[in-house]
Amino acid sequence: MATELNPMVAEGSKMVTSYGDGLFRFGEDSVAGSILMFPEAVYSWNVTSVDDITVDSFARVIDAADTVEILLLGMGNRLTRVPMEWRSALKEHGIVIEPMDTGAACRTYNVLLSEGRRVAAAIIAI
Repeated sequence: MATELNPMVAEGSKMVTSYGDGLFRFGEDSVAGSILMFPEAVYSWNVTSVDDITVDSFARVIDAADTVEILLLGMGNRLTRVPMEWRSALKEHGIVIEPMDTGAACRTYNVLLSEGRRVAAAIIAI
């Protein structure tokens, strides 16, 4: 069952309006599967569980380091410890990773984006 969100408006930005059933919705648009999300764009992310993630999984985020200071990591339904290797690789580029479950990542992303923060999200579909 999809969970509906009532996001605050951030003009011209992609915000999550619902998630669940393996989908993320952004108003009229939707993406199936896990996503990498930036204010201006959403990309499919070839990850189905935390076990699939490597440092290379964050390459697109690292490439956007000049516009990202916080990376929210939506880890599905279970929160696990983030390996130091991931933290170090991102910190080297000035990015702090914040792990949380997928629902919290969607909600937090919308709030930080509406506050004008330099945020991105890597979110595993549930």
